[in-house]
Amino acid sequence: MTLDPLLPRKVLFIGDSITDCDRLRPVGEGVMGTPLGTGYVALVAALLTARRPAHRQRIVNMGVSGDTVRGLAARWLSDVLAIAPDHVVIMIGINDVWRAFSRTNWGDWQIGPEEYRATLTRLVTETRAAGIGVSVAGPFFIEPDRTEPMRARMDAYAAIAAEVAAEQGLGFIDVQAAFDRALASLHPMALAPDRVHPGLAGHMIIADAVVAGLFGAL
Repeated sequence: MTLDPLLPRKVLFIGDSITDCDRLRPVGEGVMGTPLGTGYVALVAALLTARRPAHRQRIVNMGVSGDTVRGLAARWLSDVLAIAPDHVVIMIGINDVWRAFSRTNWGDWQIGPEEYRATLTRLVTETRAAGIGVSVAGPFFIEPDRTEPMRARMDAYAAIAAEVAAEQGLGFIDVQAAFDRALASLHPMALAPDRVHPGLAGHMIIADAVVAGLFGAL
């Protein structure tokens, strides 16, 4: 399902540091400074403005650095349902995977695939029950070798996100596929030194994928 960029609508983006990017607190919305942060959410708004100057979307950024799907669940009422958007874009899962690789003492902070699937499904179901549209963007790892352990596990979580979207009849934005196309010509270091936090070019790759997934060709 694609959205009409000319139809008045409040679109809320929620996720981890990739979404956050130093957005305005408590609510990432406005016109002064960088209320949407400095990442893909701001670029989505910029692309809409540049390519469809008559667009009527209100863009809101509610990303929080470090979040897992468990963190999203803890703040869903205040940061999504209470804001009453017309549509929500969820991109979560990178920290759910990364914490299993980055340190050995994350303990209960690690999010297994069963909890990831169940929690994401519950958030989607609750949001749709409130009359809010939902799109799911898959997590990614900027590494071309699909046998690399973290890339393989991230692919598994992205597959879960895609399955949840399909089961609920939602749009799925395959961010990993967008990065894979770029990685056919670029080294991962050209996009993200840690293979997780993109520079501006990487955020543009995400923004292009999100705009195409939400609005089609502009």
